[in-house]
Amino acid sequence: MNEKWNRWLPFLFLALFALSRWPGLFPPNFSAATALAFCAGVYFAGATAWWLPLGTMLATDVALNVFYYHVAPLGSYLLLNYAIYAGLIGLGKWFGRRAAFLKLLLGGLAGAVIFYLVTNTLSWLQDPAYAKTIAGWIQALTTGRLDVHPTTWEMFRNTLGSGGLFTALFAGAAKLTAPAESPAEKEAGVRGPENETEAEPEEAGV
Repeated sequence: MNEKWNRWLPFLFLALFALSRWPGLFPPNFSAATALAFCAGVYFAGATAWWLPLGTMLATDVALNVFYYHVAPLGSYLLLNYAIYAGLIGLGKWFGRRAAFLKLLLGGLAGAVIFYLVTNTLSWLQDPAYAKTIAGWIQALTTGRLDVHPTTWEMFRNTLGSGGLFTALFAGAAKLTAPAESPAEKEAGVRGPENETEAEPEEAGV
């Protein structure tokens, strides 16, 4: 049963992520995106950790742009977003699947904070509505543009809440369905039986 769950968990993660992007279903910025990127780095093996979450994000972005927002399918702003998500995948690989649940939860929350800081700093640099001063940067991180609602701070609250919630769901499901390690494996620091090779250095946990 555990082996079957492990086989299907990545696709359940991706389905939940796609559902969380459905317009109007959740509050603004309440999405599984940052949690998915982080947990993909933690749990997905090899190149799958990169192309599966990023490919799903690309597919949903194109679908939303074409069928809902009625704009060009792709834009340069997406490249910046995907670069940030790739960084979160790398963060997940650094934590590794053997990290404790609490550490993974904190990692998911850290990913949400990183996304918030980087995206809003880029917005501050690129948007002429913001003064290119410390005060303008603080405005970009808190109230945001006066003609846009909700505020940046409210969107960050949703990003942080969803990042913690979905990371807890992803990591909790993976931990509950993971094959148990034998005492000898735990002592030797070897991964569980679902992996045939030794852990890579960046997946050794924190």
